[in-house]
Parts: sequence; C-alpha cells; structure tokens
Amino acid sequence: MTDERYLKRTIVKETVPSRYLPEDSRNLRIFLPPGYNEVLSYPVVYCQDGEDFFNFGRIATTATKLILDEGLEPFIIVGVDVDKKIRTDEYAPDGNRHANYIRFFAEELIPFVEERYAVRSVPEHRLLAGDSLGGSVSLHLALAYPELFTRVMSLSGAYYGVSQNIISEAGDLSWLNIYMIVGLQEDAYETDRGVFDFVALNRNAKALLEHNQATVFYEEKDGKHQWGFWQKELDRALSYFIDIE
Repeated sequence: MTDERYLKRTIVKETVPSRYLPEDSRNLRIFLPPGYNEVLSYPVVYCQDGEDFFNFGRIATTATKLILDEGLEPFIIVGVDVDKKIRTDEYAPDGNRHANYIRFFAEELIPFVEERYAVRSVPEHRLLAGDSLGGSVSLHLALAYPELFTRVMSLSGAYYGVSQNIISEAGDLSWLNIYMIVGLQEDAYETDRGVFDFVALNRNAKALLEHNQATVFYEEKDGKHQWGFWQKELDRALSYFIDIE
C-alpha cells in the first residue's frame, strides 16, 4: 500500500515562451519538494520527455520517498514536454529542429525557471536527465553549454553514429559526470531509424567518454527499452547526484 505522504506533493504547470521554437512556447511540469521554501535554494533536475518522466517514470513519487525516507537533500524537478511527432527532430543531433531546441533549453528555459523558482544556478546543482534520445540530447546539451551543465543522467541513451562522432571530437571532458544504464535485452530494439543494439551503442559511447576523461558511472543489467526498466532505476540514479543532508 502506498504511503499517503508520498502522494501529498506539489506539481505546478508552466508554459515557457520561446523565440526559437516554431510553436512559440513549451509546456513544463515542475515538482516542488516537501517543505519547499522560496527563501532557500534547491538542486534541480531537468527531464526531457517530461510527461513520461512524471506519468510512467513516477519521478515525483520517487523523489518524495528519497527526500522523506532516505534523507536526500530536497530538490526540484522540471519536466519538459515534447510532441512525440517531432521528438527525433528535436532530440537527435542531426534533426532539423535540434539546434533551435538546444538554444531554447539553454537560453530561454533555464532563465525562465531560475527567475521563478528557488533553484541553484550553478552547474554542479543542475542535472540533465533523459531516456533513449532524451539521454543523448541531454549529453549534447552539456557538450554545447558546459558552463551550464556538467551532470547527465542517461537511461538507455540513443548514441547513434552522429552522437558518437560528436563525443569523440569533444576534447577534454574531465568536467563531465555522466550516469549511464542500459538493459541487456535492448540488443535489437526497433526505432524510427531502424533496429539498433543499444548495449553496443552505450558501450561505445562509454569508451569514447572515458577516453576524453569524463567521469562515467556505467551499468548493464536485465531490462528492456521501456519505462518498466527505467522507473526502477531512478532512485539510484538520483541518489548518485543528489547529496544526503
């Protein structure tokens, strides 16, 4: 039976205006931790596929449990929604909306959140999180804006050839800390770009990142390319980055 304390939570919906996105705005959902106080400041997790992280990943429930039961420092979660029809165009580095999405995220979304909520505005307290292409776009955001982002949570990242080329050419990545997991049953997953071995893609990306001196936590375990696998991993992934009080 679910503890009632985990269900008493605050999730706020916002809309960010944008000059870069064709639709002129993007919807957010923002989790405020138990005891949220605007006088304080909080670490913040920015999630690609925001709706999925909240609905299928149940990240707000996991965060509440970690804060109330495990003593993790309270943190804010910002879920950034995406239209699945244009998701690849925005998230893939060779997508025709990718450059604009990256600029929107760094130059419009971050200032919008930091003006309205008590989030910390230093890279070591901002975490980018994503699944599949959401994991790879999180890494590409960090590579494009290392002054803003140095921490990435990648759940079965879609590190196709173009992403691997970008990583290999990135130079010194000793500033980057990335948490990577992938499921062993993801070795023949069908995507909108064909069938891929995500285990191999993640092994290759890990090797390239480590070659460039990034700090990499990497784990392969039983799991498929779906939220049933990723949801169970969120507590460990969040605990890797968020300090215990």
